[in-house]
Amino acid sequence: MSVWKNIKSQLRMITSLSEHVDTAAAEKNIRASIYFRGPNVWILFFSIIIASVGLNVNSIPVIIGAMLISPLLGPVFGIGLGLGINDTGLLKSSLKNVLVMMGISLVASFLYFLITPLNLSNPTELLARTNPTMYDVLIALFGGFAGIFELSRKEKGTVFSGVAIATALMPPLCTAGFGLAKGNLGYFAGALYLFTINCIFIILATYITVKYMKFEQFEYKDAKAGKRARRLITIITVIVVVPSIWSAILMIRENTFNENVAEFVNANKNLYNGYIMDYRTEHRKGSRAEIYFTGEPLSASDKNNIMESAKEFGLKPEQIIIKEHTIGENTDEAEILKGIYERTDSEIVRRESEIKKLEDELRKLHSADIPYVQITREVASQYPAVVSLCIARGAEVAADSLGKTDGVVVLATTSGRLDDGQRTRLADWMKIRLGTDNLKLYELDEKTGNLTKTN
Repeated sequence: MSVWKNIKSQLRMITSLSEHVDTAAAEKNIRASIYFRGPNVWILFFSIIIASVGLNVNSIPVIIGAMLISPLLGPVFGIGLGLGINDTGLLKSSLKNVLVMMGISLVASFLYFLITPLNLSNPTELLARTNPTMYDVLIALFGGFAGIFELSRKEKGTVFSGVAIATALMPPLCTAGFGLAKGNLGYFAGALYLFTINCIFIILATYITVKYMKFEQFEYKDAKAGKRARRLITIITVIVVVPSIWSAILMIRENTFNENVAEFVNANKNLYNGYIMDYRTEHRKGSRAEIYFTGEPLSASDKNNIMESAKEFGLKPEQIIIKEHTIGENTDEAEILKGIYERTDSEIVRRESEIKKLEDELRKLHSADIPYVQITREVASQYPAVVSLCIARGAEVAADSLGKTDGVVVLATTSGRLDDGQRTRLADWMKIRLGTDNLKLYELDEKTGNLTKTN
C-alpha cells in the first residue's frame, strides 16, 4: 500500500496546478483580448485575405501563417470565461465582438472571392471546410483546453500559436465567404456550421477549466441583479452544453455510418455481372447511402442479397439506395458518370502536382551532394602532400545571436605541412568547387598532429 500511496503522491505533485497558474492574470489577458478596434480590425481583415488566398491556391503554409496572424480566439475565450465566472457584462461584450469578428471576416473573404481571377477545378482545402467531422469536435475541445491552460499558466510558451492553428476558426469563415461570393449556400451553411462547432467546443473547454481552476467569481453589488445574472448564465450554459453534446453524438453516428458504408463498398466492389462504380452518403434526413451500380440489371433476389450483406456492416436496408446505370440511360445519370470521370481526372492532376513537387525537392537534395571522390582526386593531383579529405556541409550558429549561416568544413590530412600560400589557394579553389563563400579549411599534419586553420 505504501508503494501505491507514493505513486499517488507523485502523480498529484506532477499534475498539480496550484503553483503554476495565475488565474487573475489569465482573466486580465482574456478581457484585454476580446475587443476588435483599431489595428486589431485591420490585422483581422488582412489575415482573412491571406487565408483566402491560401485556400484559393490550396497552400497549407499560407493558411497556417494567416491563422498565426489572426486575433480570432480572444472573444471566444471571453465567452467561456464569462460563463465560468457569471459575468454577464463580459459575456455580452464577447458575444458582440464574436459577431463583429464574423462580420469582418465574411466581408473580407466575400470581397476577395468575388474579384479573384483564380478558379481552381479542385479546391480541396476549401471543400475540407464544408463538412464537419468528429475529428473537428475533438480538435476544438482539446485545443480549447490547451489554450485556456496556456493563458492561465505563469510561464508563457508557444502553445497559443499551436492552438490558433489546430482549432482553425479562420478557414471556415473564409469558406463561408467563398460560398456567399459563388452563391453556393451549401458551402456557406457547412462552413458556418463548422465554425460554430469549433467555437462551441472551445467555449465548453474554457468553461470547464475556469470552473476547475476556481477563477474568482464576479460579484454583483445588487443581489437581485446577481440572481438574474446567474439565471441567465445557467440558461446560456445549457444552450451551449446541450447542443455540443448532441452534435458530438450525431457526428459520432455519422462518422461510424460513413466508415461502415466505405467498408461495405470495398468488400462488394464486384457484384454479379457488374460493379459498384461510386457511392455517396448524406445525413440531412437520417443517414443514407446511394450506391451507384453499373453492369447487367440486378434482379430482386440480387438486391435482397445486397441488403443482407449490408446488415453485416451495421447498415439497415432502408439506409441503402441502389441506383443502377446501363448503356442508354438518361442525361442525368450520364452527368453522374461524367462527374466521376472529372473527379478522377482532378485527382490525377493533384497527384501529378505532388509528384512534381517531390521531384523538385529531390533534385535540390541531389544538387547539394558533394562529389567527394572526384574532389579528393583533383586535390591530390595538385597537392601531393594531401593524404585524405573530410568534407562536410553544415550550419554555423552564433551562441550570442543564435543566427545561422550555412557553410562547409574541410579537413585535409597531409603527410607534410602545406605552406601558407598553398593553404590559401586550396581554400579559394574549394570555395569555387563547392559553390560557397563560407568555407573553413583545417590542415592536420599526420606526422606531428598539428592542426592549422585557414579561413
